[in-house]
Amino acid sequence: MSRLPAGVMREATIDVDAIADNVRHLRRLTESEVIAVVKADGYGHGAERAARAALAGGASRLGVADIGEALALRRAGIRAPIVAWLHAPGSSFDEAVAQRIELGISSFEQLQRAAAASSGDRPAHVHLKLETGLGRNGVAPEDQRLVFAEAARLERIGRLRVVALFSHLSNTTADDDRAAIAVFDKSVEIAASLGLRPPLTHIAATHAAIALPESRRGCVRIGIGIYGLSPFDDRTSADLGLRPAMTLRAAVAAVRRVPAGQGVSYGYSFRTPRETTLALVPLGYADGVPRHASNVGPVSIAGAGFRVAGRVAMDQFVVDVGDAPVQVGDEVVLFGDPTLGVPSASDWGDAAGTINYEIVTRIGARVPRREVP
Repeated sequence: MSRLPAGVMREATIDVDAIADNVRHLRRLTESEVIAVVKADGYGHGAERAARAALAGGASRLGVADIGEALALRRAGIRAPIVAWLHAPGSSFDEAVAQRIELGISSFEQLQRAAAASSGDRPAHVHLKLETGLGRNGVAPEDQRLVFAEAARLERIGRLRVVALFSHLSNTTADDDRAAIAVFDKSVEIAASLGLRPPLTHIAATHAAIALPESRRGCVRIGIGIYGLSPFDDRTSADLGLRPAMTLRAAVAAVRRVPAGQGVSYGYSFRTPRETTLALVPLGYADGVPRHASNVGPVSIAGAGFRVAGRVAMDQFVVDVGDAPVQVGDEVVLFGDPTLGVPSASDWGDAAGTINYEIVTRIGARVPRREVP
């Protein structure tokens, strides 16, 4: 039976080769430049390691939510282009421009601040975000002519360079996404009429990049896909040719034989229906294991499938293993690559009433990450 390294109670192993291979596969599939999204600490996988693996797989740019995430990658020595698109009101862009971080711009005011941060030999590089129906950030349709004209003027005088026009899709239905793409294309035409013709446009994230070829535009932003997870309810990672990069596992911390009727964990939401063995797993909601998966979260021990018994606590949960010969120190896999016979992050998402994105992203800092080739 597999065991964790001596002295290790819990860990997430990260297959960096899987990340690189997923990027290669998605580049071939989409025939597009890939912006690898490594925000939120690389969806819980580690931003620096995810970035390096994605670049090794052929990604040409990195995407993050905010400038702090981008600066952390610069401090780690990553020199590839990085775009950051979510900014605090009134924040300075000076350091970002000095570090050659590309800025997602969603308003006239942000455009002015980006230009103010430029220097004579270092213009601000920007991606103009357009609102196309998602209702989040992005330049509103009624403001686009003003922003495009000003961006073109600032580009002519060397204060900034417009790298891209971009937006985001809802992934509600193909028709909804096509409607948003039509709005986007009209905005691109308006920008061109005002002298703005950036080298890139991008609107597709993983879902649309795979399912809606007309969304690709020669450049796609891939987030969940580079980590080997599917954005679809009805298609698995394997169906998409992807390999999950994260495996979350722990060592059984205690084993207890109990009689029928034994209450388990807080609130006794589970009572043993027969004499059985209980195994204690040292992972809890402080580590990102969702409490909503109490009594239903799947695990694998020695190749056999079991469920969480009782409520997930802050630091631990219990598994009813019946008469299986489970011992202290045995490996418990919560999720990983389901082709290897273990649960998937999507299984945990289903158990908790959420999505696989949240399952991997919420794994806490108390869980050590260990790279495996």
